Amino acid sequence: MTTSRSRFNFTALVYILPLTLALLLLVVLPLLYVGAMSFMGRGAYGGTIRRFTVDAYKSLADFTYLKAVGRSICMALKSSILCILLGYPFTFIVARKWKKSGKLLMFLLMIPVYTSSLARLYSLVIMFNSSGLINTALMKLHIISSPLQILYTNGSITIGLVQYLLPFAVMPLYSSIEKLDEATIEASYDLGAGKIKTFIKVILPMTFPGIIAAFIILFVPAIGTYFITDVIGGGTVYMIGNIICNQFLSARNWPLGAALSVCVVIFILLMLYLYSRIGNLDDLGAM
Repeated sequence: MTTSRSRFNFTALVYILPLTLALLLLVVLPLLYVGAMSFMGRGAYGGTIRRFTVDAYKSLADFTYLKAVGRSICMALKSSILCILLGYPFTFIVARKWKKSGKLLMFLLMIPVYTSSLARLYSLVIMFNSSGLINTALMKLHIISSPLQILYTNGSITIGLVQYLLPFAVMPLYSSIEKLDEATIEASYDLGAGKIKTFIKVILPMTFPGIIAAFIILFVPAIGTYFITDVIGGGTVYMIGNIICNQFLSARNWPLGAALSVCVVIFILLMLYLYSRIGNLDDLGAM
């Protein structure tokens, strides 16, 4: 028994060691280095000076950064909620009504995920610009007399985030809806509850873990994204991801960029911790 258990432990170690080393080298150590960098001084020509200081964290009190953080949270909240509101009805119909073709539809929905996100974003730029499809159609119909400013606004960025994130909302929702207990739903009907009441009182609470899992999966990338605001925002609307990128690449204030990155990571870890208290982290594995 002991020999068999020792062999099993050695085999398990062989399997998990490569992944553990990869995570350690590519995730844990870089994050620790970024955390250490946030407490270093700024070099005269960029980079860092190896002396302990909290100047980078003091700079976070600047209104510019607080405004970017607030905008990032609002944008992430709006886009995440919109994705769930759009994705839930579609997923519910696919999982409950179109069971035979459901897997195929889910596969087709995920195809955009594997295409170039920049190509998809530039298609929105073509639609939203002053001579784009939307403005041209509205002017042809004489609804407007001059082009609307759709591009480079908070609204266009929200649409870009929704377009980018929507497929990621569907998978955890589909997994949650597919696991609904039919006996509980039938019991609700037998007790006299109608379809609407059954949905509100029975189905929605049972799929709530999937909704929360979808929200986490959407919110985490949305709050740190920067290429969407660069393309659709035109560099005029800044979110926290844009400021981090600029601090490292343009301003070359690496300690400040590192401090902002640490704050984002802590915020994300806090969200995951709170979710672990009210939900099941396994639901996040639906992706």
